[in-house]
Amino acid sequence: MTARTAAARKPAETGIANRPLNWPGDPEDVTADDIDFEALAHVLANTCRRGGCCRQYHSIAAHAVIVSEEIAALDGLEDEDRRTLALHALIANAPSAWLRGRLPDSQRAAERTGKLATGIEIAVRRAAGLDAVLEEEHGELLRFVTRMAAATESRDLLDEPAVGAGVAFPPLKRRIRSMPPEKAAQAWLARFRALAGDRIATAAPGGGDPAKGMADAPAS
Repeated sequence: MTARTAAARKPAETGIANRPLNWPGDPEDVTADDIDFEALAHVLANTCRRGGCCRQYHSIAAHAVIVSEEIAALDGLEDEDRRTLALHALIANAPSAWLRGRLPDSQRAAERTGKLATGIEIAVRRAAGLDAVLEEEHGELLRFVTRMAAATESRDLLDEPAVGAGVAFPPLKRRIRSMPPEKAAQAWLARFRALAGDRIATAAPGGGDPAKGMADAPAS
């Protein structure tokens, strides 16, 4: 195989389309029609968790895939509830792709940023084929698993105790490993396709499921 042939095959093999992307832009008036999930995957994969305060790089995209997978593994949920909640988990941090770098310097600015985030969240949910509002019970479940994932980050990526004074959430059984942005973008997009399926026309076709293998051995 020549280098040119290998390069031509790469988009199909990775599930990343070779096309211009509609990058997240002005957060003031985002609609469902504006959402390009492939572009969103790249932005989230290129954005480090905790504002970069990690010993090892850990992207928002990789975090979202982990939380989504953990939600999907829970018992006691109907199949459709499991799918929709796992999809909610995957796109939960989507507003950060539009609000990157915005640090409110006043209460008024914080309220304005919160309103923008809510509008973006609603648009992304609608574009993903979800209800605009997440049921409170499911929201609590999502927050609990998200905090467990954060405790796992503390243990695996910050070399800090996952459970201790002031920490109310136990870590996940899995271990979190640093993942390069390109692989995180592929994993996020593959996970999105698995959950949203043919409902979403903006997700590029093709590719396998690089999300498999995100989980490592259980923590000892």
